[in-house]
Amino acid sequence: MTEIGGGRLVIETLKKAGVETIFGLHGAHIDPLFQACLDENVKIVDTRHEVAAGHAAEGYARATGRLGVAMVTAGPGFTNVVTSMANAYLDRTPVLYLSGANGLSGAETNTLQAGIDQVAIARPVTKWAHQVTRTEQLPRLVAQAIRIAMTPPTGPVLLDLPMDVLGARIDAASVEPAHRLTLDIAAEPSSGSIAAILEKLAKAERPVLLLGGHWPADAAAAVTKLAETTSTPVYTDFFAHGLLPASHPLHGGTTHKMADLKDTPPDLILALGIRFGLFTLGTLPHLIPHGAEIIHVDTDGRELGRIRSADLALLADPAATASALAEAASTRSWPDRNAWVNRIATCRTERKRLAAADLEAVNPPLHPYQAVTAIAEALDDDTIVVGDGAEAYHWLNEVIARDHPQHYITHGFLGCVGMGLGLAIGAASSRADASVLALAGDGAVGFTLAEFDTMARHNLPITVVVMNNQSWAASQHFQELAVGRNRVVGTQLSGARYEDAAKALGCTGVYIDRAADLTPAIRAALASRKPTCINVAIDLAPLPPELHLLMAR
Repeated sequence: MTEIGGGRLVIETLKKAGVETIFGLHGAHIDPLFQACLDENVKIVDTRHEVAAGHAAEGYARATGRLGVAMVTAGPGFTNVVTSMANAYLDRTPVLYLSGANGLSGAETNTLQAGIDQVAIARPVTKWAHQVTRTEQLPRLVAQAIRIAMTPPTGPVLLDLPMDVLGARIDAASVEPAHRLTLDIAAEPSSGSIAAILEKLAKAERPVLLLGGHWPADAAAAVTKLAETTSTPVYTDFFAHGLLPASHPLHGGTTHKMADLKDTPPDLILALGIRFGLFTLGTLPHLIPHGAEIIHVDTDGRELGRIRSADLALLADPAATASALAEAASTRSWPDRNAWVNRIATCRTERKRLAAADLEAVNPPLHPYQAVTAIAEALDDDTIVVGDGAEAYHWLNEVIARDHPQHYITHGFLGCVGMGLGLAIGAASSRADASVLALAGDGAVGFTLAEFDTMARHNLPITVVVMNNQSWAASQHFQELAVGRNRVVGTQLSGARYEDAAKALGCTGVYIDRAADLTPAIRAALASRKPTCINVAIDLAPLPPELHLLMAR
């Protein structure tokens, strides 16, 4: 009889599915997984906190379009990663969470890290959560978890692994096989639906292609072809940023920049993968005018008509739809939309001019727009950018311009602050030549400050720029506006020297208080390919333009 252990069954199955890297933090309950990774040569990126492991798995999935995997131990290991689960759930990020659990034989014994129903806790924030009760079922259930996570709309799943199930050794001949580790899923639109969409698009005078959600990187060519063939400007949420290169003349920007079109609003919105709500300001007309015709395509029927009524709603894969539209559009003629395209370009130029209007601010401290402009100037074309912080990332949104999809990773529907270092670790682990810049506010970076140690131990090429205004700026600004400057409480920080903390944890640290020094410092950090913290003193007073729009709600 040939014996095999539960941990080996899990890791072998993941390896067959193409998983090469797993993020986690060790605990006795999941040691069989760690030992199996050692035997199977699967890389473990071990973090300093479980929530960072979860966010790293999210970042890996966001940067690759593949499954992210995080493993955590029982009890507090599991509860620490619940925030990441919720974040992945709301953002449709495919992550498999493997949680250790007390052995089945120890139920109701008041033993260590037990006494809570981890599956019940995870169920509301995952697509599927299940506790495995028999070792021979592990490959089959791991495969089922992968299929559920990767089936559109994608999302997180949990497998809860009792330590006696995971640690058992069984007859290899009794193992239930894994079925269909990979799926070829593309809900193709009908030819009639494609024709109906193109008819509406051809009649529109001021159409906009509005893209959202997770797309495969190879969909960029179809998106570009569709936009160019039909002369339709493109706006995106943060997930879809880069599907049309930001340098392209038809690139309008992220969704909030549609507010600049208020004097000449679009008359048709072709929304592919967009989830109306947070990034479109709900039912308000500031971005999506009430008079505009809406065509909505998504893989989840619950989203069609949830917030905005659609004149044409299609349950289909957005990428497959874009490809079919691009192909069919090339066979017909299209109206001259030069005036509309030029209007988009004018809005982009005017927005930059207005945003830069007060940049005569003295040094120090830097105006936040100066800081993000310096970052934009320093970025390599292939750098993956992570945005974190309640206000910091809003400033970054003003200048972010990636020419490739899956190269801008930032906040989603949960509004989770403090995830930036974890996301950056995942993105930097996604491929050998990856280069990552993470922007974080001084509040956000404190959540997982010890992850600078993770970056140093794994020699990850991550440059972290901390926008340091000595404040939880979004909260302080809310207090100032809502209850008055004399009622500011619990929202101010010390201006800590985060670069010194990063140095102590094995990274390079730089302090910047002059605008002229920031771009060279970032370029040097990126070129070094060593984990670096650049702590930048910035002015607290200015509000990002996006926040003015959000407060108008």
